Amino acid sequence: MKYFDVDRIYREIPLDNIPWNSETPPEALVKLVQDGTVRSCRTIDLGCGAGNYAICLAGLGFDVTGVDSSPAAIKIAEERAKKQGARCRFIVADLLGDLREVTGTFDFAYDWELLHHIFPEDRESYIKNVHKILNPKATYFSVCFSEKDLQFGGSGKYRRTRIGTTLYFSSESELRELVSPYFTIRELKTIEVSGKYGPHCAVSVLAERR
Repeated sequence: MKYFDVDRIYREIPLDNIPWNSETPPEALVKLVQDGTVRSCRTIDLGCGAGNYAICLAGLGFDVTGVDSSPAAIKIAEERAKKQGARCRFIVADLLGDLREVTGTFDFAYDWELLHHIFPEDRESYIKNVHKILNPKATYFSVCFSEKDLQFGGSGKYRRTRIGTTLYFSSESELRELVSPYFTIRELKTIEVSGKYGPHCAVSVLAERR
């Protein structure tokens, strides 16, 4: 299974038409901050896209670094942060590579709707990278589409979207098996998240780095 050219999406499709791009931070992420589960700290946004959530957290006092494989997305994120006066950094890096571009370690990492863009054969490399860049006891938060979701016309594990990307829809057990060797899982559950074209059923993982 080949990955779609995400950089091409950011070069050719207006932001308003990119399904996952939203300036409004997701409720589940906001709740972590509001209830004190995560506090202002050195944070990394994995698959940050146009930087919306990184910019939001920076405005709340978080020291945020956003990482994405798309140079076009990172350029947009940098321009938006500058325009809004947000103090955050953005880096172009392959999240399945060695992440040599990322310096230092972090106390909080999150990937919002990124993992369903990563196919099963590459997920262990990804989660090892997340583990590597986090401090002991750091918090990791991940949300990706559940196999129970009814979007994109089916119940299969691989589904093609309206913009040509292919996504992998996960089960709770798959996420537990992926994360538990490297993190202590605090909470793993299926939730409903909003989307541009309707709500989605998603698997949410909140974990602590060992």
